[in-house]
Amino acid sequence: MLAPQHFNYAALAIGFAIPFDALDGRIARMTNTTSEFGKELDSLADVITFGVAPSILAFSWGFRSLALEGYSDIRQRLVQLGAFICFLFLICGSARLARFNISHNPVALNPGRGDRKYFVGMPIPASAGMIAAVVHFFRGEPLAVWWMSVLWMGLVGLIGFLMVSTWRFWSGKEINLFNRHPFRLLILLGAFVYALVVFSQVLLLLMAAFYTCSGIFSRAAYSWSRGRKPANAA
Repeated sequence: MLAPQHFNYAALAIGFAIPFDALDGRIARMTNTTSEFGKELDSLADVITFGVAPSILAFSWGFRSLALEGYSDIRQRLVQLGAFICFLFLICGSARLARFNISHNPVALNPGRGDRKYFVGMPIPASAGMIAAVVHFFRGEPLAVWWMSVLWMGLVGLIGFLMVSTWRFWSGKEINLFNRHPFRLLILLGAFVYALVVFSQVLLLLMAAFYTCSGIFSRAAYSWSRGRKPANAA
């Protein structure tokens, strides 16, 4: 059985991969070195880094250490169901990447502001980051209580659904960090990095949870506003 720090290291490795994934595309466009081969290779790397690795981590951390003495059948069923949900996470992540590669100017089911850019469906790096943030929050200590594993199963399944949904998630592509106030930006960036290092467990979980919930809240707000329109019109 793996020690807790091994799970924590795996979660941190996935977390470190997220900013590098965001940078590689921008660097390729800045240096004018984009190619179809590079796009396909990047997608393959994303499937492994943000699909295969998080699904294995989610299963190993959340289900393999369950202790149900005298209830071996229940434990076996939970482990089997957990493996199925984690496999669905991988399938949903792969489908999300495939849809992203073939979509041109996709429109979300709940369109947002015209001056902001959005992803249609939760991006797979953010989904992997949510799993990694939870594992890191517990410092890699695997789950050993059945009801926590059930909650974990529900979270992994929810993240998988959000990836293949047509709900909007903010992309942040309109942010330009280099056109003005470089000194202020440097101070803010330094403060953020310091807080990230000192309070990584809480801060990373809050960031991941906020982004995950943002898509759910935006969809709920859009449905609520549409439901009120006929009444207001009357």
